[in-house]
Amino acid sequence: MDAEVNVTYLTFGGYVELQKYRYLYFMIMFTVYILIIYCNSVIVFLITIHKNLHEPMYIFIAALLINTVLYSTAIYPKLLIDFLSEKQIITIAFCLFQGFSYYTLATSEFLLLAVMAYDRYVSICKPLQYPTIMRETAVKGFLILAWLVPACVTAVSVVLYANVKFCNFTMKGIFCNNSGFKLQCVISEAISIYGVVMLLNIALFPMLFILFTYTRILIISYRSCKKVRKKAAQTCLPHLLVLINFSCFIIYDIVVVRVESDLPKLARLIMTLQMIAYHPLLNPIIYGLKMKEISKHLKRLLLQIKSH
Repeated sequence: MDAEVNVTYLTFGGYVELQKYRYLYFMIMFTVYILIIYCNSVIVFLITIHKNLHEPMYIFIAALLINTVLYSTAIYPKLLIDFLSEKQIITIAFCLFQGFSYYTLATSEFLLLAVMAYDRYVSICKPLQYPTIMRETAVKGFLILAWLVPACVTAVSVVLYANVKFCNFTMKGIFCNNSGFKLQCVISEAISIYGVVMLLNIALFPMLFILFTYTRILIISYRSCKKVRKKAAQTCLPHLLVLINFSCFIIYDIVVVRVESDLPKLARLIMTLQMIAYHPLLNPIIYGLKMKEISKHLKRLLLQIKSH
């Protein structure tokens, strides 16, 4: 049986004293998962029911928060099961599926942030052309591409991994991510090259585009009146905060996970748990508190709940 498990399954070796703290791990992460679903869903609900929020900027925010819930769902259910299981194992096929879901949704966030940056650029720098450029069809097209392109790009990576021979069956992490790169008997050049291509196309290029658009926004708003500067600060600051936070997460995933690192096991676990808990919770908090219109409706909803 053990020989069969070694061949068919991968083992997650990133846990620290799981036997001792399994129920504590479970309760903390279960609470975080419920909070992620609840906080993100509340903001999406407010955007859905209020007609004054049916604008491209808020539609993109709703899409980003839905993406966050899906991203968390790709990780948390399996994670919670592992906390209560005797063996933290996963089939290679399901590991490939989890990796596909995880990286598709993670890279979709970058593209959604790029679309949001473009939306703000048009709104602030070309206000008269905004209704023409950001039509309903354009918004739908951006959303479809933001999910479809990462899915297609990540699918190629999954196909490459499906043909790889593994000589090591214990992953350093607690879910299927780049740590699987080190399990190969022989490092595949195709996977290495394609990984760089993926990084450039769906991370670095969108990042450069976002930085370019926000730089243009800052230059134009600085030269404009106080009203334009205020609008730029109110609508762009939340996006920049989310971008900075998400970029730190991407850097951790690439540098610490894929590149060999002497980071202690406990530190690696803490960083991973923060990565999958902190970012999904931060998004709705930033948009709920920093976006004026959403914050107004959120306060009204809380007062209604309190009165009942």
